[in-house]
Amino acid sequence: MSPAGFNTSFSVRFRPLGPWRFGPDSGARDRVDLIYHSDAVFSAVCSAMSQLGLGEEWLEATARSEAAPAARFSSFYPFQGHTLLVVPPRSIWPPQDATKIRCKGARFVPLAVVESLLGGKGIDENRWAVDGESECLIPHDVGRGPFRIALRSNASVDRLEAGKVESHATACLEFAQNAGLWTVVQFADEAAAEKWEARVRSAFLLLADSGFGGERSRGWGRSETPEWQPWTPPAAPEAAEESPERAHWLLSLYLPSGDDLVDWKRGSYATLTRRGRIESSVRWGEIKTPTLMIAEGSVLLAGAQQLRGEARDTAPDGFPHPVYRAGFAVTVPIPWRAAA
Repeated sequence: MSPAGFNTSFSVRFRPLGPWRFGPDSGARDRVDLIYHSDAVFSAVCSAMSQLGLGEEWLEATARSEAAPAARFSSFYPFQGHTLLVVPPRSIWPPQDATKIRCKGARFVPLAVVESLLGGKGIDENRWAVDGESECLIPHDVGRGPFRIALRSNASVDRLEAGKVESHATACLEFAQNAGLWTVVQFADEAAAEKWEARVRSAFLLLADSGFGGERSRGWGRSETPEWQPWTPPAAPEAAEESPERAHWLLSLYLPSGDDLVDWKRGSYATLTRRGRIESSVRWGEIKTPTLMIAEGSVLLAGAQQLRGEARDTAPDGFPHPVYRAGFAVTVPIPWRAAA
């Protein structure tokens, strides 16, 4: 909450109406990614803004802006009931003193657990368990995670050769009752929020109706009306005197901009290569230029500087227009703790 009482950061929840699919970089139909990455979120919002007649204005305010982007998005993470899960900071996960739980198997961890670990309180292993299929740390008495991986069969009928049918199975995520996905939306400042909040709400509402991710023509990726709430990140304790540094915990994928002064010799981070195909009325389906990005959960050191990130043109040579992959940083400040 800003001093004037104006929110510039929100959490947005999506309650799925059916299966969702996030295609893996391999493109395999029988595999599914467990996370909807922030660059894909940005691409989906760009598509929605174009349908709303705001495409060029949106790109000028974000991907092409020399200042901070008007809005940025975290990746989509699961929630279950009132519990929001997230990719935890690599610098504190898995906790080294945990012996009963196979913590390395948990890709998503409740925010309350992250906050407890940041405060040096450890984890109550009698309370939690790892759900193997969803890779979520869940309360011991819940029994199952927020989603399951399923294979849905369908068939393609050859319209030219009578009787020729090809069947295949497509992997998807099927969500439990009172579970779904959530993201963080951050606006650059009050002016950006005042101008773009209602428009981003409209874009998300359009996407909730039309679908996120793959197999949208089958009705996948749709949700109930998105639920917006003011976003307050986990409260990090004050850094100890012997370790006063603050680090940046990434909730999004990240592409460093030329002005971001990251200390790459330190920190705790991982990379992944993002690929994908272009959705454009000009030349549909062409392959984007692969992009190496810093992964969610990474912890970076950059002094007191706020990380910005950038959007990069990933269109192949000769493509008629830019195709932006967003790597704007959505971060939470946490104390830096070097691995033991």
